[in-house]
Formats: sequence, structure tokens, C-alpha cells
Amino acid sequence: MEAWGLSDTGNVRKQNQDYYNIIQFGPECLLAIICDGMGGAKSGNVASHLAADAFCAEVRRNIRPDLLVDDVKGIMTGALELANRAVYEHAQLSDDYTGMGTTLVAAFVCGKTLVVANVGDSRAYLVSDGSIRQITVDHSVVQMMLRRGEISREEARNHPVRNLITRAVGTEPRVVCDIFTLSVEHGDHVLMCSDGLTNPVTDPELLFEIAHSADRSACCERLIAMAKDRGAPDNVTAVLISI
Repeated sequence: MEAWGLSDTGNVRKQNQDYYNIIQFGPECLLAIICDGMGGAKSGNVASHLAADAFCAEVRRNIRPDLLVDDVKGIMTGALELANRAVYEHAQLSDDYTGMGTTLVAAFVCGKTLVVANVGDSRAYLVSDGSIRQITVDHSVVQMMLRRGEISREEARNHPVRNLITRAVGTEPRVVCDIFTLSVEHGDHVLMCSDGLTNPVTDPELLFEIAHSADRSACCERLIAMAKDRGAPDNVTAVLISI
């Protein structure tokens, strides 16, 4: 199992408020996380770093090779609650931090088991057998409109409120995360990314790049280059796990 990650400020923003981390627990187990901070120039990057660091520290403290899937799900849920508390409490310290928050998507892979946790609209995809499937469900206004049949997927891509999320880490005292459990096989890939990638680059394009890449170690770099070629108005982050 291998993993690669890359984050870029993009073409417009002055500061990168995305943050990612990859932690290897052994040849067959790893944790990867992406957080996309919000709350203005003084606090978005603080929120993303706080949440990711708190989450990773809690998982690292509790993870063991003999854990059952339900144990891992419980650990990741608890880690997200701690991350939420860390950001929320920090936001009370100064007016500069008022209202700050972050998305969070994390994937723990051990052997043939994948557990994904998410809050917000940063995504995780599974690439397997020549197809791509979005694992996570965006917590966003546009996703709610899609679910109600008010707009099409194509309309959602360019909708004026496509960046408005309905759930974030650290904006409230408590937050509910989604947890997904999947079986994976050798040769599968997990792509995680912030919306700075998925807004300008389509799912079929993500699939093509990953499935046909001769050098997967440079795949994140090429995906981010695609986003930047199309304007990259937001920070862009991608993590690729090759199983």
C-alpha cells in the first residue's frame, strides 16, 4: 500500500487553508485526512490544522492491529468529536477566530477494509475495476437541492451556492459525521480531495487520470495542474491511496 498527497494555493487565493496528512501504521494500514478550512484569512488555516492534528492524534492513540471494524468506526467518530471540540473552543479565544470551521474527510485503510469519515464537502472516491464511485455525500446546499430533484448534476457544478456547506467541524459545540465502511482489493485506489479539485475537474476526468496513469506517484500533481489550468479559484488538495 502506498499513498501520496499534494496541496496547492491555487491561482486566486493568497493563503492555503487546506491541510492534509498521511500516517502509515504499517505496510497494510494507514490513515489519510484532508481538511478545508473556512472563516477568513486569520482563521481558516488554523481550523484545518487544529482539526486534522486533533483527529490524527486520537486515532494514533487508540488504533491497534487487532481492532474490529466497529471499533475503528467508534475511534474515528470519537476522534472527530475531539477535533470539533478543539476548533470550537479555539474559536472562543479571539474575535479573529469567530465562526471558523473546516471540512474533514478521513480514510483509514487496513488490509481489505476501508473506513471513511466525513463532514462537509471534501470528498473520498473509490476507483475500482475501471469505475469511480463517490463514497462520501456532500453536506451542502447544492446536494440537498439535488436530492430533492430541484437541479441536475450539471447545474450543480456551476450553481452560485455550490460552496455553501450545511455541516462543518468546529462551528457548533457538537457535530455529526458520516461513517462509511467498504471492502477494497489489491489494485483499488482511494482518492480524497477538497472541492478545489472537484469543482473544476469532473469525475470521469478523475477516473481517467488515475486509471491510466503510468506514474501514480505524480497523479496528485497532474490532477492539481488540471484544476489550475481551469482557473483554480480555490485551494486544491488531493491524496491518492493505492491499495
